[in-house]
Amino acid sequence: MILPSASPALWLLGLVAAAAYAVPAAVPARWQAPAARPALALAWCSHAAVLAWAMLGAVPRFGFGPALSTTGWLVLTVYAIERQWFPQLQARWALALLGTLAVLLALLFPGQPLPVTASAWLPLHLVLGIACYGLLAAAVIHAALMVRVERQMRRGLEAHSGMPLLTLERLTFRFVAAGFVLLTATLLAGVLFTEALYGRAWRWDHKAVFSVLSWATLAALLLGRWRFGWRGRSAVRMLYVGTLLLLLAYAGSRFVLEVVLGRGT
Repeated sequence: MILPSASPALWLLGLVAAAAYAVPAAVPARWQAPAARPALALAWCSHAAVLAWAMLGAVPRFGFGPALSTTGWLVLTVYAIERQWFPQLQARWALALLGTLAVLLALLFPGQPLPVTASAWLPLHLVLGIACYGLLAAAVIHAALMVRVERQMRRGLEAHSGMPLLTLERLTFRFVAAGFVLLTATLLAGVLFTEALYGRAWRWDHKAVFSVLSWATLAALLLGRWRFGWRGRSAVRMLYVGTLLLLLAYAGSRFVLEVVLGRGT
């Protein structure tokens, strides 16, 4: 498949963002604090501009690349906010890698033109879905940190995440609960959007099946957490499964259509 070529100005903006994301990982530790903040601010703004250019330009496009790139941008936003409360939280290498890959995804795979529709539910459906992706991605990252801290504690090692285990656990399930609420709203908006666009309220395609399976998995996790106090690695595995199913519902299917099959519909 031949990818749509981005304009030189858009590529320049994206490369500026990718380079700025790499600064916290590239500079020595003693220079990290004074260099990281302006670099990350520049990267965050440039990344947002790349996404806005692709989705709000003359020919709005969307696909798995912008979806995952926006998810990465949201995760980085959450990280920046959390650093205000937990300055010892260290993830500069992961931050650099995630930010760089997210920017390049949006440039290399800008997606397909959005369908012209009179339905106002499509933008709402997309916004809710991306916000859901971002919250669940943040939950997965916190869950991974929680597992690492728990493993270090069992080995008698000092935890290096900068956040206590119980705080990580509490934040993880708060992100899960918020993501579940948005997923529910996304599915409802999807029903209304499908009815307005295709004349029927629901289509049992692969996206719908994976989305419903993800919703059921996360619902079972939250119910088990509330009713039976589920925690630890079993709960984390359920979170991973639910998030993976949701990833396959849109980003995975769009990757197959856009890259493997070379089709946009």
